[in-house]
Amino acid sequence: MKLLMMLITALLIAASGPFPSWAAEPARNGTFSFVLENDLFSGKDRHYTNGMRLIWVPDKAVPTPKWAMKLAGLVPWFPEQGEVNHGYALGQSMFTPSDITLTDPPSEERPYAGWLYATIGLAVESGRQLDQLGITLGMVGPASFAEQSQTFIHRFIDSDEPEGWDTQLENEPGIVLTCQRSWRGLVTTTFSGNQLDFTPHIGAALGNVFTYGSGGLTVRYGRILPRDYGPPRIQPGLPGSGDFSSKNDFGWYLFAGIEGRAVARNIFLDGNTFRESRSVDKKPFVGDLQFGIVLDWSDIRLSYTHVLRSREFRSQDSHDDFGSFSLSIKF
Repeated sequence: MKLLMMLITALLIAASGPFPSWAAEPARNGTFSFVLENDLFSGKDRHYTNGMRLIWVPDKAVPTPKWAMKLAGLVPWFPEQGEVNHGYALGQSMFTPSDITLTDPPSEERPYAGWLYATIGLAVESGRQLDQLGITLGMVGPASFAEQSQTFIHRFIDSDEPEGWDTQLENEPGIVLTCQRSWRGLVTTTFSGNQLDFTPHIGAALGNVFTYGSGGLTVRYGRILPRDYGPPRIQPGLPGSGDFSSKNDFGWYLFAGIEGRAVARNIFLDGNTFRESRSVDKKPFVGDLQFGIVLDWSDIRLSYTHVLRSREFRSQDSHDDFGSFSLSIKF
């Protein structure tokens, strides 16, 4: 929490400084986003312990490829009238038990697992509605290089080295089809001179890595609310959330949200699909409570999200919490 407060304070200090403005909007190629999620922000080192994601969303002024237009036309729930956009993402996530110093963690502990993946996403925005579809391909297991990544990071920061990666899930190709519909500013009002809006969403994922149905609501409060759908996240998250609207004036907003998921499949808890591996008895319903701050001006957006997640498996002793920091830049 001390690290969290330091980060928020630094963001607020940066926000109080002068920012340049431009009279004309220059041409853009797209938006690049870097997202880091880590339980270091909560002073822990367990379960969903780290995730990194790189996102590229071409600018709306760049012509949409024909393949994206044709694919969007084949999605039955996409509206016929709307602006079609697409995006790409590369990411890695890692999961560990509570005590990483044990070479043979107890069977009731969450197993070691890694996930290296690439995502292609489509989005259609029609007014205040955003429909997204993502196709993710990747590898679970040693081929994800999660062991090497965590070992390198822990040596770099002089932390305990993880000793139990020999017990991780086996190699398995992964595929996930993800969709989400959001209604931006379904309800809008003003409060104490600032803007306040409510954005609900529903979604689903289908695949051998994740299968779930989800629904939630995000509340935003700020001086100048941009035309976006909140800061980018890793999972659940789609490349379309990496885009944001440029502005000449500095803007900020605070946000809070809830999401519930009915989970039918989570390979990082259920274990490998076709091979014997470690596993735990997952809980069918998982909830997230998140809150944070977004700072954006001209071509840059900074955000911090803190996530409180309910217990994901029955032998888990308490809820998890982690932080998500993102930086988005328009080029």
